[in-house]
Amino acid sequence: MENEIIQWIYEAASKIRTGLGDALKVDQKNGRTDLVTNVDKEVQDFIVKKINEYDPEALILGEENGQDQTPIDKGRVFVIDPIDGTLNFVMQQENFCIMIAVYEEGVGQLGFIYDVMRDELFWGGPKVGKVFFNKKEIDAPENTSLRAGLIGMNAALYRKNAFHAQEIGLESMGIRVLGCAGLDFIAILKGTQIGYISMLSPWDYAAGMIMMDQLGMVSYGANRQPLTYQGREFFVGATQAAMVEIQAFDQ
Repeated sequence: MENEIIQWIYEAASKIRTGLGDALKVDQKNGRTDLVTNVDKEVQDFIVKKINEYDPEALILGEENGQDQTPIDKGRVFVIDPIDGTLNFVMQQENFCIMIAVYEEGVGQLGFIYDVMRDELFWGGPKVGKVFFNKKEIDAPENTSLRAGLIGMNAALYRKNAFHAQEIGLESMGIRVLGCAGLDFIAILKGTQIGYISMLSPWDYAAGMIMMDQLGMVSYGANRQPLTYQGREFFVGATQAAMVEIQAFDQ
Protein backbone atom coordinates (compact mmCIF):
# COMPACT_ATOMS: atom_id res chain seq x y z
CA MET A 1 0.00 0.00 0.00
CA GLU A 2 2.74 2.47 0.91
CA ASN A 3 4.29 2.32 -2.59
CA GLU A 4 0.96 3.14 -4.21
CA ILE A 5 0.37 6.09 -1.88
CA ILE A 6 3.83 7.49 -2.52
CA GLN A 7 3.21 7.31 -6.27
CA TRP A 8 -0.13 9.12 -5.86
CA ILE A 9 1.59 11.85 -3.84
CA TYR A 10 4.25 12.43 -6.50
CA GLU A 11 1.61 12.57 -9.21
CA ALA A 12 -0.50 14.97 -7.14
CA ALA A 13 2.55 17.18 -6.54
CA SER A 14 3.09 17.43 -10.29
CA LYS A 15 -0.51 18.63 -10.68
CA ILE A 16 0.03 21.22 -7.94
CA ARG A 17 3.17 22.62 -9.59
CA THR A 18 1.29 22.84 -12.87
CA GLY A 19 -1.56 24.66 -11.12
CA LEU A 20 0.67 27.51 -9.91
CA GLY A 21 0.47 30.78 -11.83
CA ASP A 22 -2.29 31.89 -14.17
CA ALA A 23 -4.26 28.63 -13.78
CA LEU A 24 -4.78 29.26 -10.05
CA LYS A 25 -8.29 30.30 -8.98
CA VAL A 26 -8.69 31.40 -5.34
CA ASP A 27 -11.88 31.55 -3.25
CA GLN A 28 -12.57 32.34 0.41
CA LYS A 29 -14.13 29.85 2.82
CA ASN A 30 -14.58 31.60 6.18
CA GLY A 31 -12.82 34.90 5.59
CA ARG A 32 -10.08 36.54 3.57
CA THR A 33 -7.31 34.49 5.21
CA ASP A 34 -9.12 31.14 4.95
CA LEU A 35 -8.56 30.30 1.31
CA VAL A 36 -9.30 27.41 -1.00
CA THR A 37 -8.19 27.04 -4.60
CA ASN A 38 -9.26 25.03 -7.59
CA VAL A 39 -6.04 23.07 -7.13
CA ASP A 40 -6.95 21.98 -3.57
CA LYS A 41 -10.22 20.54 -4.84
CA GLU A 42 -8.77 18.96 -7.97
CA VAL A 43 -5.92 17.31 -6.08
CA GLN A 44 -8.24 15.85 -3.45
CA ASP A 45 -10.48 14.49 -6.23
CA PHE A 46 -7.42 12.95 -7.90
CA ILE A 47 -6.25 11.24 -4.70
CA VAL A 48 -9.77 10.01 -3.88
CA LYS A 49 -10.08 8.53 -7.38
CA LYS A 50 -6.81 6.64 -6.88
CA ILE A 51 -7.96 5.37 -3.47
CA ASN A 52 -11.32 4.21 -4.85
CA GLU A 53 -9.57 2.31 -7.63
CA TYR A 54 -7.17 0.71 -5.16
CA ASP A 55 -9.70 -0.03 -2.39
CA PRO A 56 -13.37 0.57 -3.28
CA GLU A 57 -14.42 -0.12 0.34
CA ALA A 58 -12.16 2.57 1.83
CA LEU A 59 -13.65 5.67 3.43
CA ILE A 60 -12.41 9.24 2.99
CA LEU A 61 -11.95 11.98 5.58
CA GLY A 62 -10.74 15.02 3.65
CA GLU A 63 -10.65 18.79 3.95
CA GLU A 64 -12.40 19.61 0.69
CA ASN A 65 -15.46 18.64 -1.34
CA GLY A 66 -17.80 17.86 1.55
CA GLN A 67 -15.81 14.88 2.85
CA ASP A 68 -14.93 16.38 6.23
CA GLN A 69 -17.37 14.52 8.50
CA THR A 70 -16.33 10.87 8.07
CA PRO A 71 -15.81 8.99 11.38
CA ILE A 72 -12.32 7.59 11.90
CA ASP A 73 -13.15 4.46 13.88
CA LYS A 74 -14.77 2.06 11.39
CA GLY A 75 -13.03 0.33 8.50
CA ARG A 76 -10.08 1.69 6.56
CA VAL A 77 -10.12 5.49 6.42
CA PHE A 78 -7.81 7.64 4.32
CA VAL A 79 -7.34 11.11 5.84
CA ILE A 80 -6.38 13.65 3.17
CA ASP A 81 -5.13 17.23 3.16
CA PRO A 82 -4.47 17.95 -0.54
CA ILE A 83 -2.67 21.23 0.19
CA ASP A 84 -1.79 21.92 3.81
CA GLY A 85 -0.84 25.59 4.04
CA THR A 86 -3.09 26.96 1.28
CA LEU A 87 -2.37 30.57 2.28
CA ASN A 88 1.35 29.88 1.87
CA PHE A 89 0.62 28.14 -1.44
CA VAL A 90 -1.22 31.21 -2.75
CA MET A 91 0.95 33.97 -1.27
CA GLN A 92 4.43 32.36 -1.26
CA GLN A 93 4.11 29.49 -3.74
CA GLU A 94 6.14 27.39 -1.31
CA ASN A 95 5.95 26.15 2.30
CA PHE A 96 2.97 23.83 1.79
CA CYS A 97 2.53 20.06 1.94
CA ILE A 98 0.44 17.14 0.78
CA MET A 99 -0.63 14.95 3.72
CA ILE A 100 -2.23 11.51 3.71
CA ALA A 101 -2.86 9.18 6.66
CA VAL A 102 -4.30 5.67 6.78
CA TYR A 103 -6.35 4.50 9.76
CA GLU A 104 -7.76 1.01 10.25
CA GLU A 105 -10.53 0.57 12.85
CA GLY A 106 -9.47 3.86 14.41
CA VAL A 107 -5.76 3.02 14.67
CA GLY A 108 -3.21 5.01 12.68
CA GLN A 109 -1.15 2.77 10.39
CA LEU A 110 0.65 5.03 7.92
CA GLY A 111 1.35 8.74 7.65
CA PHE A 112 2.78 10.70 4.70
CA ILE A 113 3.85 14.36 4.60
CA TYR A 114 5.36 15.73 1.39
CA ASP A 115 6.95 19.17 1.15
CA VAL A 116 6.13 19.73 -2.50
CA MET A 117 8.59 22.46 -3.44
CA ARG A 118 11.53 20.98 -1.49
CA ASP A 119 10.81 17.42 -2.65
CA GLU A 120 10.99 16.04 0.90
CA LEU A 121 8.78 13.09 1.80
CA PHE A 122 8.42 11.82 5.38
CA TRP A 123 6.41 8.66 5.78
CA GLY A 124 5.97 5.62 8.00
CA GLY A 125 4.07 4.19 10.95
CA PRO A 126 3.14 0.89 12.58
CA LYS A 127 2.36 -0.83 9.28
CA VAL A 128 6.05 -0.63 8.30
CA GLY A 129 7.45 -0.24 11.84
CA LYS A 130 9.67 2.66 10.81
CA VAL A 131 9.72 6.27 9.63
CA PHE A 132 11.52 7.32 6.46
CA PHE A 133 12.85 10.54 4.96
CA ASN A 134 12.44 9.82 1.26
CA LYS A 135 13.98 6.31 1.08
CA LYS A 136 16.20 6.51 4.18
CA GLU A 137 15.02 5.31 7.58
CA ILE A 138 15.36 7.96 10.27
CA ASP A 139 16.06 7.55 13.97
CA ALA A 140 14.00 9.14 16.70
CA PRO A 141 15.17 12.71 17.40
CA GLU A 142 16.92 13.46 20.66
CA ASN A 143 14.59 13.69 23.64
CA THR A 144 15.24 17.43 23.95
CA SER A 145 13.65 19.51 26.70
CA LEU A 146 11.42 22.53 26.17
CA ARG A 147 14.07 24.87 27.52
CA ALA A 148 16.61 23.57 25.00
CA GLY A 149 14.53 23.66 21.82
CA LEU A 150 12.30 25.60 19.45
CA ILE A 151 8.56 25.01 19.43
CA GLY A 152 6.06 25.49 16.63
CA MET A 153 3.13 27.66 17.63
CA ASN A 154 -0.21 28.93 16.41
CA ALA A 155 0.09 32.73 16.40
CA ALA A 156 -3.42 33.35 17.78
CA LEU A 157 -2.92 30.93 20.68
CA TYR A 158 0.39 32.59 21.50
CA ARG A 159 -1.03 36.11 21.33
CA LYS A 160 -3.94 35.25 23.62
CA ASN A 161 -1.90 32.93 25.88
CA ALA A 162 -4.61 30.29 25.30
CA PHE A 163 -3.73 26.91 26.85
CA HIS A 164 -0.66 28.67 28.37
CA ALA A 165 0.81 28.96 24.87
CA GLN A 166 2.66 32.20 25.51
CA GLU A 167 4.10 30.99 28.81
CA ILE A 168 5.24 27.76 27.15
CA GLY A 169 6.78 29.68 24.27
CA LEU A 170 8.67 32.00 26.61
CA GLU A 171 10.08 28.97 28.46
CA SER A 172 11.41 27.52 25.20
CA MET A 173 14.38 28.72 23.15
CA GLY A 174 11.87 30.41 20.84
CA ILE A 175 8.70 29.90 18.86
CA ARG A 176 8.29 29.35 15.13
CA VAL A 177 5.11 30.14 13.17
CA LEU A 178 5.27 28.32 9.82
CA GLY A 179 1.66 28.52 8.67
CA CYS A 180 1.67 24.86 7.68
CA ALA A 181 1.11 22.01 10.11
CA GLY A 182 2.95 19.60 7.83
CA LEU A 183 6.13 21.67 8.03
CA ASP A 184 5.90 21.78 11.82
CA PHE A 185 5.61 18.00 11.93
CA ILE A 186 8.54 17.66 9.54
CA ALA A 187 10.61 19.91 11.83
CA ILE A 188 9.74 17.68 14.79
CA LEU A 189 10.67 14.53 12.87
CA LYS A 190 13.97 16.13 11.82
CA GLY A 191 14.65 17.20 15.40
CA THR A 192 14.83 20.92 14.59
CA GLN A 193 11.74 21.60 16.76
CA ILE A 194 10.81 19.86 19.98
CA GLY A 195 7.05 20.30 19.65
CA TYR A 196 4.01 21.97 18.13
CA ILE A 197 0.97 23.67 19.67
CA SER A 198 -1.97 24.71 17.50
CA MET A 199 -5.65 24.43 16.66
CA LEU A 200 -5.94 21.70 14.04
CA SER A 201 -8.45 19.66 12.06
CA PRO A 202 -8.01 15.88 11.67
CA TRP A 203 -6.35 16.18 8.25
CA ASP A 204 -3.83 18.60 9.78
CA TYR A 205 -2.58 16.24 12.50
CA ALA A 206 -3.43 12.67 11.45
CA ALA A 207 -0.32 11.90 9.38
CA GLY A 208 2.15 13.70 11.62
CA MET A 209 0.81 12.18 14.81
CA ILE A 210 1.23 8.64 13.44
CA MET A 211 4.91 9.29 12.74
CA MET A 212 5.50 11.07 16.05
CA ASP A 213 4.00 8.10 17.88
CA GLN A 214 6.18 5.70 15.89
CA LEU A 215 9.29 7.60 17.01
CA GLY A 216 8.27 7.65 20.68
CA MET A 217 6.97 11.18 20.97
CA VAL A 218 3.63 12.11 22.53
CA SER A 219 0.57 14.15 21.56
CA TYR A 220 -2.97 14.79 22.76
CA GLY A 221 -5.82 17.30 22.76
CA ALA A 222 -7.35 19.66 25.31
CA ASN A 223 -7.22 18.57 28.96
CA ARG A 224 -4.74 15.83 28.00
CA GLN A 225 -7.53 13.88 26.29
CA PRO A 226 -7.16 11.92 23.03
CA LEU A 227 -7.86 13.80 19.81
CA THR A 228 -11.46 13.37 18.62
CA TYR A 229 -10.92 13.60 14.84
CA GLN A 230 -14.00 15.82 14.73
CA GLY A 231 -13.70 19.46 13.76
CA ARG A 232 -10.98 21.89 14.76
CA GLU A 233 -9.43 21.19 18.15
CA PHE A 234 -6.46 21.94 20.36
CA PHE A 235 -3.34 19.90 19.60
CA VAL A 236 -0.07 19.61 21.45
CA GLY A 237 2.72 17.24 20.48
CA ALA A 238 6.31 17.11 21.68
CA THR A 239 9.26 15.05 22.80
CA GLN A 240 8.65 13.25 26.07
CA ALA A 241 11.01 15.55 27.95
CA ALA A 242 9.39 18.70 26.58
CA MET A 243 5.91 17.35 27.28
CA VAL A 244 6.72 16.97 30.98
CA GLU A 245 7.64 20.66 31.10
CA ILE A 246 4.57 21.66 29.04
CA GLN A 247 2.26 19.74 31.36
CA ALA A 248 3.69 21.61 34.36
CA PHE A 249 1.86 24.72 33.16
CA ASP A 250 -1.46 22.95 33.80
CA GLN A 251 -0.73 22.48 37.49
